[in-house]
Amino acid sequence: MKISTLLLSLGLTSVAFAQTPCQSGRYASDVYSNVTLSSNIVYGSNTSFSGATTSLTLDFYEPAADTSVARPLIIWVHGGSFLGGTKTDVDVQELSNRFAKKGYACASINYRTGFFPIDSVNAIKAVIRATQDLKASLRFFYKDRATANAYKIDTNRIFIGGSSAGALTVLHVAYLDQECEINDYVNPTNLAALGGLEGTSGNPGYSTKVAGVINLCGALGRYSWLEAGDVPLVSLHGTNDATVKYNRGVVNPGVALMYLDGSRMLIERSCALNHPHKLYTFLGAPHVPYAGTGATQIAYMDTTVNFVRDFLVQRLGCTDMDLQPANPPAQNANLYAINYCNGNPVDETCLTLALTENSKENELTLYPNPASGQVTINYETEGLKMITVIDISGRTVMTSEMNESIYTLPVRDLKKGTYFVYVSDESLQKSVMKQLIIE
Repeated sequence: MKISTLLLSLGLTSVAFAQTPCQSGRYASDVYSNVTLSSNIVYGSNTSFSGATTSLTLDFYEPAADTSVARPLIIWVHGGSFLGGTKTDVDVQELSNRFAKKGYACASINYRTGFFPIDSVNAIKAVIRATQDLKASLRFFYKDRATANAYKIDTNRIFIGGSSAGALTVLHVAYLDQECEINDYVNPTNLAALGGLEGTSGNPGYSTKVAGVINLCGALGRYSWLEAGDVPLVSLHGTNDATVKYNRGVVNPGVALMYLDGSRMLIERSCALNHPHKLYTFLGAPHVPYAGTGATQIAYMDTTVNFVRDFLVQRLGCTDMDLQPANPPAQNANLYAINYCNGNPVDETCLTLALTENSKENELTLYPNPASGQVTINYETEGLKMITVIDISGRTVMTSEMNESIYTLPVRDLKKGTYFVYVSDESLQKSVMKQLIIE
């Protein structure tokens, strides 16, 4: 019965998608006046950081009186530094309502928040829990399509979007796809105890595949996790974001937590790989400038909705004109600038900062990592090299020199947390970096 239902749902999807995708302005403009909201739908359950069983719920937004049998879905993920926030935060509510009026179905999810002690190690675990819950919500809609089909979702057209911490969540769901990629952040034993990358938040056995990602003021652990062939991405980010850096830096919602690559780093990575990615830069804007009800916030929200709308209708195969053209990423004298890439007019060649830096990083290895008593540094160049260890707030906590390619550094006096090991080679006039976890 399940197989026949799945085949039927796939057939309906094919028929619906074979039709003109933007009939009568659907998806490109507000073709519905009213939105129907269904609140507190349970999509899964899991254990919180404190050990309590947590019911996972979502709010479902759909165009009132919609007769479509296979609608694109956007799952929105709220912000809150992984310490708070809810599915009813004003920005995700506004985004859900606006896109539902264009003919999309939208879901705003709650996920497990909170961690203690408030440090980098536990912040990383909080990110993993959030990604596990988002994946459970994806499986929930795939399961529904294959069974009851109550929500009438075209599972070929599911997009995930998030704001701030929610943007971190969607980026890691889309581009962190191998457990070995985060061995420097959490060791395999601890990751397994958390439930692995997929997690156990519900609806096992169903897909978590998405058609695209909406990144609003977010960042990724490493730009190298974004690879050629990955799903398309749209990003909006302010250059004066002090919480989640536009370029690269420490996420700091009041406490220094994680060192991440922001939206400008991701667009350069996409440029180097010819990966489909659109970036809108809010010049001079702070963190989440679209969140709020004032005139300035509403103007930023209008730009956000229009730019994301342009991305989505393109992914759906529509031919509507863009409402909000992309602007050049802001220049950074410490790195270098790019202008337009990936289908936009090219003023400069898309350079390969991400690929170049990644190859340098691979020359430096640290083991064990995570470490406790000591760490071995392997850097295959001859001559004198300077080692500098920096904590997550940017403070230098240790320096040393190494003359050989392999050097053992005692770290037993360092507190638990995330650090960055820089090895400077003056003869080659370069410096390489690797993240180090102390447990």
